[in-house]
Amino acid sequence: MAGSSFGNIFRLTTWGESHGEALGVVIDGCPAGVSLDVADIQAYLDRRKPGQTRISTPRREADAAEILSGTFEGRTTGTPILVLVRNTSQRSADYSEIANYYRPGHADYTFDAKYGFRDYRGGGRSSGRETIGRVAAGAVAAKLLGEFGMELTAYTKSIGPVTVDMDKFDRQAIRTTPTCMPDAEASARAESYLADCMKNYDSAGGVIECVISGVPAGLGDPVFEKLDANLAKAVMSIGAVKAVEIGDGVEVSSRHGSENNDPFRMQDGRIVKAANHAGGILGGISDGSDIILRAHVKPTPSIFSPQKTVNRQGEEIEIAVKGRHDPVIVPRAVVVVEAMAAITIADALLMGASAKLENLKKIYGR
Repeated sequence: MAGSSFGNIFRLTTWGESHGEALGVVIDGCPAGVSLDVADIQAYLDRRKPGQTRISTPRREADAAEILSGTFEGRTTGTPILVLVRNTSQRSADYSEIANYYRPGHADYTFDAKYGFRDYRGGGRSSGRETIGRVAAGAVAAKLLGEFGMELTAYTKSIGPVTVDMDKFDRQAIRTTPTCMPDAEASARAESYLADCMKNYDSAGGVIECVISGVPAGLGDPVFEKLDANLAKAVMSIGAVKAVEIGDGVEVSSRHGSENNDPFRMQDGRIVKAANHAGGILGGISDGSDIILRAHVKPTPSIFSPQKTVNRQGEEIEIAVKGRHDPVIVPRAVVVVEAMAAITIADALLMGASAKLENLKKIYGR
């Protein structure tokens, strides 16, 4: 299978299946000397693991990380970092009947069309558990970015019809509300909405917003390696994401240039922008403002309501999907969006190091 790797210099390859023995990631290109231990990775994995709230799948997994290579005495060595997470709560029998039909909204049909064979246990490689490797790599990338004062904050912006009030933004609430919303009142409304969805054997979608602060101007390239294009690819590669916005996103299509442009001005001897409609990226290159992106996440496709589909024999049938599923994907995907953004910025940071001759002279002393 092609397509399990991402990145140019800071490069990851995820491996494993939802109901296999284990999942994980190989991270290549991380510089030597970054402070890293298993607790750094575990903190990120704990944010996405299942079974923590009533609005997540009841599948319970410890998602305990093991670092098998690439570190010594608490620091990265510059060699490939391999992180492994063992599966401990597989119930493959829940999925045995779907081997013969195609679930609406899933990759069952497209896997069969491409390979003529698929691992139907929980979706195999297309399962949300594949994101374990992404999150582990994101934790490493975030540690690298932290060395340069860069910080990422992702949170749930909306679930169904409920949107957070940014005037009530509480960063602590991102980690304490079951929805990962930074607004406790909005979270309560969203939980009530999700309770109704569950009573009706249905699911909900939503929006995740990620703010990346401290990014210097100059990261990214102006043609095929645009920073916003790579961020969009990174976030769109998350299975449930169907649209990505940078800055003001789709709203810009209805504006005049005079409304949408960000005027430049001087502040404390440096160039800054008076507004940030562009979301921190101009011409594919970071401009020094906060980078703002949003991911639109579809409703969980596995629902208990009857749905019409087709089996492998070409017969039209009706099904109700069994198994353990999240009524909403958004809260557990928040850290996945943050991780993919961190990986993309880390790669751009390393790619940009060779953009100027003076940078190479600083490194090699010429």
